[in-house]
Amino acid sequence: MKGITFSVFTKPWKTQSIEEIGEFLSRLGFDGIEFPLRPGYQVEPQDAEKGLPELVKKLDAFGLKVTSVASTTDEKVFAGCAEAGIPIIRIMAGVDLERGYLTCVEEIKRDLEKVVPLCEKYGVKVGIQHHCGPMVSNSMELKHLVDSFDPKHIGAIWDAAHSALAGEEPEQGLDIVWSHLCLVNLKNAFYRRLNGPEAKQAKWGRYFTTGWHGLSCWPRIANYLKKRGYEGNICLTAEYSDEDMVNELIAQDIQYAKSLF
Repeated sequence: MKGITFSVFTKPWKTQSIEEIGEFLSRLGFDGIEFPLRPGYQVEPQDAEKGLPELVKKLDAFGLKVTSVASTTDEKVFAGCAEAGIPIIRIMAGVDLERGYLTCVEEIKRDLEKVVPLCEKYGVKVGIQHHCGPMVSNSMELKHLVDSFDPKHIGAIWDAAHSALAGEEPEQGLDIVWSHLCLVNLKNAFYRRLNGPEAKQAKWGRYFTTGWHGLSCWPRIANYLKKRGYEGNICLTAEYSDEDMVNELIAQDIQYAKSLF
């Protein structure tokens, strides 16, 4: 696993202390975390400059790094990440279907142009993740969004589950965003019917599950990353539709992910 580190998104553990989270995740064998720098979590955005360095210090006692935060592109977030040595801010790009996809993407690009000076000032990268729904949702859309930016400022975060839900082959999706790839999310999901065949209109939902059981083939992802010599972080997002099983399921998924590398 030379050059590969494994982190986990700590969104499911909103009510636990940092010490409890650190002890649990280090015992499972993680190298770091992605922290939800959002209202209601252990550190909130307005406290980023003071709270993130304290977070990093607490987790260091358990041998864990903070590899990224999921937050906004406010300057306070950049300043806090720079102070704490956190290299990536993860965001997503939503669109308004009434106004049109391409119109929204051009606006997002203009907003990102305003963010680039903050990336330069603080030495922190913004990574954009694709996501199913009314958002930048697949690898080619993500490539179209970030392609005009320097990858040292604006990166692509490729998500295994959302790529598979979009019907992509993993090798194809990763190749599309490779020039800007800064983080790989490992999770898995599938579609399931929400109503019966007697309904006038079928309804489908997304079900998030373990690495073995979704549309995404994690072994193919691992093989491709090894073939291309990927060195960087792989984040297990700990997103499961059965939220009560998160501790058990993330323990299974980190063992499976490590076995593939």
